[in-house]
Amino acid sequence: MNKQEFLLSLRKGLSGLPQDDIEERLSFYSEIIDDKIEEGISEEQALAETGSVDEIVSRIIADIPLTKLVKDKITPKRKLLAPEILLLILGSPIWLSLAVTVLAVIFSLYISLWSIVISLWSIFVCLAACSIGGVLVCVIFAVGGNTASGLAMLAAGALCAGLAIFAFFGCKAATKGTLILTKKMAIWIKNCFRVKEAAQ
Repeated sequence: MNKQEFLLSLRKGLSGLPQDDIEERLSFYSEIIDDKIEEGISEEQALAETGSVDEIVSRIIADIPLTKLVKDKITPKRKLLAPEILLLILGSPIWLSLAVTVLAVIFSLYISLWSIVISLWSIFVCLAACSIGGVLVCVIFAVGGNTASGLAMLAAGALCAGLAIFAFFGCKAATKGTLILTKKMAIWIKNCFRVKEAAQ
């Protein structure tokens, strides 16, 4: 694959995005390839270092704000005629309520995912607090002469500390997974707008 084929493939992968973004990205990657060639490496090696077209397209789509895609999608390319405006007004109780419903479902799914993560971190904080509290109560019981109760509280504190360590790694993995999942959801939503526009 040469530079022109790479740029043509990139243009095809970005179809459906706003035209100014496509041109900006194409000129950006064209300059990157030219700079690498000027440094003395071959065109094939410069393309290999730039990365695959699929990776670049995914990165670009992730970087473009959803609001920009939606605005570009819903902005009419021509002036609307009076019958079209009338149809939009008369149909607004249907399409507007459907749009609000879809947005509410997406928002509630997003909130639900993050509320699970927040709950897991709350469990971790509670376990860590119980482990510290167990050690403090152990000291209080030991000073008061109640050694058996002090040892029981120390054991409970150690158990909570061990569970807190396991919970920390679980919470960390859950947070990372939720970040990846919500990012993929955002890219999927962006692709829905992009594909619909490309199909027109």
